[in-house]
Amino acid sequence: MRTISTPSDSLRFDGAADRWFDALPIGNGRLGGMVFHALAHDRIQLSESTAWSGGPAEHDVNPGARANLDRIRQALFAGEHDEAHRLTEEHLLGRPTSFGTNLPLPEVRVDFDGEAAEVGRVLDIGQAIASGRALRGGVRLTSETFSSRPDRVLVHRLDADGAFSARISVSETAFPLRTTVEGDTLVLTGRAVETLHSDGVQGVPLSIRVRVIVDGGSITAEGAGLRVADATSLTLLIAVGTGWDDADEIRDAAQSIAGAVALGYAELRERHVADHRELYDRVSIDLGETPEPVRSAPIDERRRRYAEGGEDLELEALYFRYGRYLTIAGSRHDSPLPLALQGLWNDGLASSAPWTNDFHLDMNTQQNYWAAEVTDLGETQEPLLRFVERLSRTGRATAREMYGANGWVAHTVSNAWGYSAPGWGMGWGMCLIGGAWIALQHWERWDYGRDVDFLRERAYPVLKGAAEFFLDHMVEHPESGWLVTGPSDSPENWYLSETGRQCAVSMGPTGDRVFVEAVLRMVTEAAGILGVDEEFAARAQQARGRLAPFRIGRHGQLQEWLEDFEEAVPSHRHTSHLMGLFPERQIVPRRDPELARACEVVIERREAAPGWEQTEWAEANLIAYYARLLNGDTALVHVRNLIADASESNLMSYSQGGVAGAAQNIYSFDGNAGGTAGIAEMLLQSDGEEIELLPALPSSWRQGSVTGLRARNRVRVDLHWSDGGLDHAVLRSDRDAQVRVRVGDDVTSVSLRAGETTVIRPAHDGLAGEG
Repeated sequence: MRTISTPSDSLRFDGAADRWFDALPIGNGRLGGMVFHALAHDRIQLSESTAWSGGPAEHDVNPGARANLDRIRQALFAGEHDEAHRLTEEHLLGRPTSFGTNLPLPEVRVDFDGEAAEVGRVLDIGQAIASGRALRGGVRLTSETFSSRPDRVLVHRLDADGAFSARISVSETAFPLRTTVEGDTLVLTGRAVETLHSDGVQGVPLSIRVRVIVDGGSITAEGAGLRVADATSLTLLIAVGTGWDDADEIRDAAQSIAGAVALGYAELRERHVADHRELYDRVSIDLGETPEPVRSAPIDERRRRYAEGGEDLELEALYFRYGRYLTIAGSRHDSPLPLALQGLWNDGLASSAPWTNDFHLDMNTQQNYWAAEVTDLGETQEPLLRFVERLSRTGRATAREMYGANGWVAHTVSNAWGYSAPGWGMGWGMCLIGGAWIALQHWERWDYGRDVDFLRERAYPVLKGAAEFFLDHMVEHPESGWLVTGPSDSPENWYLSETGRQCAVSMGPTGDRVFVEAVLRMVTEAAGILGVDEEFAARAQQARGRLAPFRIGRHGQLQEWLEDFEEAVPSHRHTSHLMGLFPERQIVPRRDPELARACEVVIERREAAPGWEQTEWAEANLIAYYARLLNGDTALVHVRNLIADASESNLMSYSQGGVAGAAQNIYSFDGNAGGTAGIAEMLLQSDGEEIELLPALPSSWRQGSVTGLRARNRVRVDLHWSDGGLDHAVLRSDRDAQVRVRVGDDVTSVSLRAGETTVIRPAHDGLAGEG
């Protein structure tokens, strides 16, 4: 068995894994596994991105929506918020017939004869391999588990220094599966169905195949499982095929197994590691050393000490790496679907909760990909971009049927088939800007890579369609003359009406203004670059000038709504009105100090309110917000909160039990990805014209480096700092570019030459660039 990587790229545990949050996550962008090493068994809980209940539907829009739209707007303009709330609940909310959810798949178990005397485990995120070791009856067993993207199989390999025996089986799951034994292979077939979020009939057909290969010993059928006796090595090859988009995909499982058998374990491993490292090795980070004995302790012990206030710079750097690892494992350029609420891994809790394991478009899905471009994993966005392009097609029907508008619209949640109608609950269902918000990821892909063909063929059509909708949808405010959206939610918050009742819908909430401004600005800029649609761009630019300004309320806070409503839930986790600070740059501290301070007031008031709804994604937001506010020490407070209070012993982030109806802690991917994005934002910020180095460096990160980050406009950046300040930076571009480089108040203009390196250093009179 091969040795593991250095501690900086590993999560080591000295005990067995019994809980889901102790297990080790692996994935190939479609097929995931949570690997458990326990005293009596190894087991792998499977998940697959297209294993969805439900199905496509054409009649999810409330049939009374369009006829009542103006009536609800008039009530809101007249200040009759209670009546608008009632009418919205009756006439506007979506009515999905079979929305569905991603469902967990069963566990593949290896139950050994005799318990282990000791168990140790390691997740090597540099090689994407989960390793285990155990001593059973005097026989030492070691294992490696990985999920290969090149060969589309999950592999579990056991080697022993003597003979061992075990039973291979597959557990029951959330939906019925039929198990048959075909020689040395377990075959499971069925359909992903459930009744909480769909009709119990519609669901994706699927097939799971588990091939067993041994050296020495024998394999025999034992009920619905296989018995392995007196083996010295064991290899499990696991493949899943579904009929999500093409019924022929089900046959892929058998084909993948056959191909893997032909290659053999050594070549499967080599191909897998090379494929993973091509992405993982692009970026490195060093935030300083953690002293012994802390750095050599198991990762769960290190996290516990860190939660108690101990320093661990290497753990903070590892969390950054871990977010990149999980992104690579969960989303690849050829993945059929993007990262869902739980990424690729499914604990069965979100899919059985009041909310589903779906695509939340009012924060979570976007946050899943915030780290992709800046940490040089841009191609992992491809499944998301394809998903949004599908959504822009289904959303045209919703725009037309519900609003009588051109273009496309999507609301709060979506599913594997591009659901675009409103959600089915007040307070969250009428988020009008889910589609525009997620469409910004197309702009991110363009802005970092500056591929004009991508802009013309993919980004511009998506953004233009989103802009078309709002140009048709918005109406003039009768008092101010501003163009406003609505009725719409500020997701997922509530305000108090004039009667003291909790209400949700309003005209022109600030979050809408942020993303309408964004798509209008982007489509105008894109049309200019492409030399197309001059009249449309002029119309978009004119409308952009008529949007409501940001407003500061009675408490000094950035207003969440057009009116200065009192919040019904002052401790609410959502802060969509701060999206103008991040990911957008509509509020910039150096340019807009009063608005920046109003953003800080929002955060301070939320955190100070009794019952503050701390969640993993909210903490990730706060890291990014304070990075944009140029406050590195406070950003680091939220890095600590995310790791210590919103991530588990295996460092996977979770949504806290008690929030949004969750009965217990539920894994959610967005904290891991959002945390990585936030740390990157502390070290590097860019807007396409200016690159800011170390904008929010915490005082405790005295010296360190990060290499391989990307700035907008196709610039790559390496950073090295010491004594709390920049030592030097290295900038590279594959084309000529003129950029401004900022460190604090010092700014210099730099001419980058294609293929050449430019070094930036502090100088006595500012910054100096060396070609």
